[in-house]
Amino acid sequence: MESGGAYVELSYMSPVHGRVRRPMLDCVTSRFEHVAPVRPFRWSRGERHFPGWYWAATTGQHVGFESWLERDRLVLMDFDPAVVGIGSQPFWLHWHDGERERRHAPDYFVRRADGSAVVVDVRAEDRIAPQDAEAFAVTRLACVQAGWEFERVGVPEPVLLANVRWLSRYRHPRCLRCPAADRLLEVFAEPGLLLAGADAAGDRLATLPSLFHLLWRRDLVAAGLEEELLGPRTVVGLPGGGTE
Repeated sequence: MESGGAYVELSYMSPVHGRVRRPMLDCVTSRFEHVAPVRPFRWSRGERHFPGWYWAATTGQHVGFESWLERDRLVLMDFDPAVVGIGSQPFWLHWHDGERERRHAPDYFVRRADGSAVVVDVRAEDRIAPQDAEAFAVTRLACVQAGWEFERVGVPEPVLLANVRWLSRYRHPRCLRCPAADRLLEVFAEPGLLLAGADAAGDRLATLPSLFHLLWRRDLVAAGLEEELLGPRTVVGLPGGGTE
């Protein structure tokens, strides 16, 4: 595929054929949220980045990351109700820059609930070298022609990130206890203070894990997640109840 003067191909790990390389326009219907990463997530002594695996509640699978910033972005994607699939390092993009062949592996391929796809690169503004900027530009143009969106995202808003990180500790379904959850939904049918509502629903040691899980799932919503840290006086209510 021609993208900004560059012919672009993809190489990826097919579950049937192993590693394959094809023109990008032949791959637009592929489910890249399910493919294996094209490169491993390894850490060696002395390296400054911190790769690892994050268990995503969205998919019930582990998703790789290569830095704390990528991990933070993964947490936010996992919290986004519009996201239904996430694949890390899904493919290599190959193109020729006029002097040599180049390649770039975007950080994530995201599938939304409406079926649309987003290719995501994670890089802080102050860490974008000229060759990175070129790779992002080629990726963006290629995605436009493929009918995908492209996002280059950087450092998240700190208060929102801190709140979502906290809620992510309770993302696993084991945190949900149905009697407590049912009572919490009744209590917060009218918006109220977080800790007072947890106490009204029962023993807070039993209700708080379920409350945080319901907030993670967006069955309940907390006011001001981007403005202030979650606390006893955070207002909690049902979606659409005026607390967003």
